[in-house]
Amino acid sequence: MSVSVSNRAASSPAAIVAAIGGLYVAQSVIGGITWTGLPAVMRDQGLPLDRIGLLTLIALPWALKFLWSPAVERYRLPPAGRNCTGVIVLIGGLVSIAGLLAVAQFGPAAFWPVVACLTVVAFAASTLDIACDGFAVQNLAGKNLGWGNAAQVGGAYLGSAIGAGLFLYLVEIHGWRAAVSAMASLLVLLGLPFLLGIAGQSREEVREHVPALGTALRRPQIRRGLAASAIYVLAQKAALTMLGPFLVDAGLSLSTIGLVNGVGSMVLGGAAALAGGALVRWLGTRSVLVLALVLQAGSLFILAAFALSGIFPAGPLAVVATLSSSGIMALGFVALYAQFMRWSDPRQPGVDFTLFQCMDALVSMAGGILAGYAAQHLGYGALFGGAGVGALLAAPAIAMVSDRD
Repeated sequence: MSVSVSNRAASSPAAIVAAIGGLYVAQSVIGGITWTGLPAVMRDQGLPLDRIGLLTLIALPWALKFLWSPAVERYRLPPAGRNCTGVIVLIGGLVSIAGLLAVAQFGPAAFWPVVACLTVVAFAASTLDIACDGFAVQNLAGKNLGWGNAAQVGGAYLGSAIGAGLFLYLVEIHGWRAAVSAMASLLVLLGLPFLLGIAGQSREEVREHVPALGTALRRPQIRRGLAASAIYVLAQKAALTMLGPFLVDAGLSLSTIGLVNGVGSMVLGGAAALAGGALVRWLGTRSVLVLALVLQAGSLFILAAFALSGIFPAGPLAVVATLSSSGIMALGFVALYAQFMRWSDPRQPGVDFTLFQCMDALVSMAGGILAGYAAQHLGYGALFGGAGVGALLAAPAIAMVSDRD
């Protein structure tokens, strides 16, 4: 890529990290509501588990966004001129806010209208994410790229704490409509630092490379990354779709579950993300990925023991659930995302990184549907026990496809 002027934004790395961090938090607020908050609310209202499992269909735009990622990157990075990341963020943010306000009016009992609205929101958020990832990789080069990865992972857990924790607390205290409307208002505040700051500070440039899927798929690193994403996500995340409903059926209130999710994501998830970054530098991505799978298998076996015994002590159950969904997940995904960034082409980072995330979403969606069916017809014990075995079997497979350093 040749440029007529520097392709970096005029802002300092710290300002860029802070601004894109707000966008990552906003995206994860939506994800926390969709994947953790909404399943718990619906189960609290008596919806069957197999129907709740269908909520993973909302991930379809995240699974398919690789199809329009080249078009988004070509619009964001025109042959000549300033990058258009700000325009994409503005449009995607407005659509997301409007979709959440519509969900607030429908209520959780209107299953399919809520699914339809949240799917539109997912399309807008996933498109925004393509632009945000590309912007981060391009403007945080060299030693500053790690800070972008920290903003991505840390923002994800802070947003999850809000969307899965604070949201459930607000639902129980103030009701559905007020809780969802509050989350929509929060998206506005989280997007302003980017839109009013670094979005307008990019410089003129001339670009020779044209982003394309074919360019990505011809690279062996991309094929390895797709295999790593599929193996790791299926083993690490699939069964956790039913964690919220399991805690509801175990007798925990929505506010308690919200507190578990919130504290776990903000405190344990953040600490584990930092620990994961240190361990990646010390042990390498391969060792950290294997370690996280082994730890997740242990936590899943404990959850299976609770389910099979029928004994649900609130304290120990909450601790294990928090470790499984926040601590261990953060530890492993820092390593996985570091691997993805290393394998991405800096000339089209929005395309390459999107391919990895799409595999993540596709496997999560299929695994969530399977988990809902297994929980409904085989029970939570069989679901968590089988997932624990799967995590152990995935450890040598992920070691084969990931890098040692």
